[in-house]
This record gives sequence, structure tokens and C-alpha cells, in this order.
Amino acid sequence: MTTDRYFDDLYRKDDDPWKIRNRWYERRKRALLLAALPHERYARVFEPACGNGELTAALAPRCDEFIATDINDGAVALTKTRMAQSPHAKIARMTVPDEWPDGRFDLVVISEVGYYLEEAQLGRLIERIRHTLSPDGAVVACHWRRPIEGWALDGEQVHAAMRGKLGLPLLCHYWTTT
Repeated sequence: MTTDRYFDDLYRKDDDPWKIRNRWYERRKRALLLAALPHERYARVFEPACGNGELTAALAPRCDEFIATDINDGAVALTKTRMAQSPHAKIARMTVPDEWPDGRFDLVVISEVGYYLEEAQLGRLIERIRHTLSPDGAVVACHWRRPIEGWALDGEQVHAAMRGKLGLPLLCHYWTTT
């Protein structure tokens, strides 16, 4: 099954396929991610793979310009509706790493997307981040760390590649088994 079709099938059945809105693991992860950010406010933020916009809605108030994208039309529509009252948030359909917004970013959030990429795509994603991250910018990588079936990579491999190829200092690390 292609990645596009996988997400089309998921969002056709449910506007919150991973229960991001209410599941304890997801709410805790979102709170920890927001608390771990090194700055209170950012000029420009990019969140590829925004899903239904739960994290987008929490991050957007902390920046001047927010760009959120997703590969799935349904997810983009959900996030656009959710962010309709936030004119500084731009939501679009985009397939990363092949498509990437122009300009520099102070924060790039790679959350629950890396393991859906092939190894070469992950390498291109990391290069895109390296070339568009501002000199004092930050990257958040947040992934499920247990084994994942059906995809080329898992969370451990994604994080190891990002640590190894980005060369950024590790500011915060949180790992849980639940």
C-alpha cells in the first residue's frame, strides 16, 4: 500500500485516527513537547505532517508565522478548519521531503512522521532541515519508540539518523515505554 493511500484510508474512517485529541499518551506527549521547547516564542515555525491539527493548534500561538502541511487532503482540511481564526497559520498539502516551503525556520517539528519515510527520503528531509534552519533554530523530533510493523524505519532509527546528520546539540530528551 502506498503512503498516500494508507493515510487516505485512515482519515476516511476517522478524523482522529490515532486518538490524538483525547488519548492520555498523546496529551502528555503534546504537553512535554511544548514544555521542552527552548524558547517561548518563534518567528517562523514549520510542522510537516500536521495530521488533524492538534499539535498545530497548541504550537501556533507561540509564533509569528506558522506553516503546517500534510500529505493527506482530509488532514489538511481538518487543520485549516481548526486554524481558521489564526491568520498567521498557513496550512497546505505538501509531500515532504520532495516539497518544502521557502525561507528559513526557527523551529521545525518532526512529529510522528519519520518512520513513514524510506531511508533515502529521511536523508533528504534532514538535508532540507539543515538548509532551512536558522542559525539559532531548533528541531523537535518526536516519535513512537516501540517497534512499528509495515514501514521501513522505526522511531529509534529516525532519531539516530537525525542526531547523526543534523549535528545539533541535544537540548532535551524524554523517552517512555508507555
